[in-house]
Amino acid sequence: MRKHRHVIEDETEVDMTPMLDIVFIMLIFFIVTTSFIKESGIEIVRPNDNQSEAPPNPTSPILIRISDTGDVSISGRLVDVAAVQANVEVERSKKPKAAVIVQVNETSATGILVSVVDQAKKAGVGQVTVTKAAK
Repeated sequence: MRKHRHVIEDETEVDMTPMLDIVFIMLIFFIVTTSFIKESGIEIVRPNDNQSEAPPNPTSPILIRISDTGDVSISGRLVDVAAVQANVEVERSKKPKAAVIVQVNETSATGILVSVVDQAKKAGVGQVTVTKAAK
């Protein structure tokens, strides 16, 4: 006599309800504990339609350019390297908070650049920015 085994296949199903409950609880937790910070923006003053000219910018930078031939110009005027300090002092008296930017050509002499930066610092400028001149 043989015993027949009846194999009963259980259909197993995964109940997703507890997992969804946990996901929703975690979502609610993260939403509640998140702190929203309002970042401050920049206020822009837009010109009116009747303003045709731009107002003068008292903090526009003092621009010193050094050409590839070693010519130094401040605000479009050709000056001697020894006169950079006096010219920067005059420009700073007009615009006390103005930064000094030196635009230098790649092929200009390094000694001239160092002299110009030294003269600007002697004029009372705390920081001098050196950039590559546009072609």
